[in-house]
Amino acid sequence: MSKVTAQLVRELREATGAPMMDCKKALDETSGDIKEAIDALRKRGISKAAKKAGREMGEGRVGSYIHFNGKVGSMVELCCETDFCSGNEDFQKALSDICMHVAANDPVPLAVSVDDLPPEDLAKEMSIYEGQAKESGKPEQFWPKIVEGRMKKWKKEHALLEQPFMGDGDQTVGAVVTELVAKLGENITIARFSRFRIGD
Repeated sequence: MSKVTAQLVRELREATGAPMMDCKKALDETSGDIKEAIDALRKRGISKAAKKAGREMGEGRVGSYIHFNGKVGSMVELCCETDFCSGNEDFQKALSDICMHVAANDPVPLAVSVDDLPPEDLAKEMSIYEGQAKESGKPEQFWPKIVEGRMKKWKKEHALLEQPFMGDGDQTVGAVVTELVAKLGENITIARFSRFRIGD
């Protein structure tokens, strides 16, 4: 087992912003491997974030983004528990990045979460995929599975929290918010958003 030095602990703290004791523990668990220790801290952060989910939010910020050509823009309401949190630089950067994501992402998100997707859009897609399954040439017993798979994919593409953040397949918008919760120690959620494009 490799020795965990003070320098290693410092490096991990600088990379993650986690408390020194948590950094030391993560490095001890991963035999001094910084990359694995970062993953361990992230997993812990996510579990801490889940515990904060029920807490009341009465503060936050509304952010906006307008593309340089003036033809597309967005607004996002990001809520938190205290004004201190909403004034934090990390909170404001995350809000700005989420605004940019909403403006730039294709497909355009239709709702914040899968549970909020409009019933009429779900029904329309279901009908399309049922028709495609019937025309697929596959036996009828496979049709429900085909429809289910395509609906699952469509929901992930159109729910903001499920979308790959800024097109990066490694992290979803939801994961960005969860990491922010772990970092700032407050319940944080995207309450609503709007996207505007000339001609839409």
